Amino acid sequence: MGMGMAERGPAAGKVRDAEQACGELRTALKGAGITLPSLAVDAVSLADHFPRPLVELGRCTPEVARRLADVVRASAP
Repeated sequence: MGMGMAERGPAAGKVRDAEQACGELRTALKGAGITLPSLAVDAVSLADHFPRPLVELGRCTPEVARRLADVVRASAP
């Protein structure tokens, strides 16, 4: 099976970068005891000929939002 357009070139690099960033965020959040169940690369942002990948943070409970806010506040300068 041949490679499609999304599997090579600059677009593929952008997609891989978004996937890596998503994984890094998932790992960092896990280390803080936080899980965002919907965390993923946004498929809609990949649909164009020149994709501009976005990381979809998704929805979470108010408890998780507060825990995330606490972590961000604690790491702010």
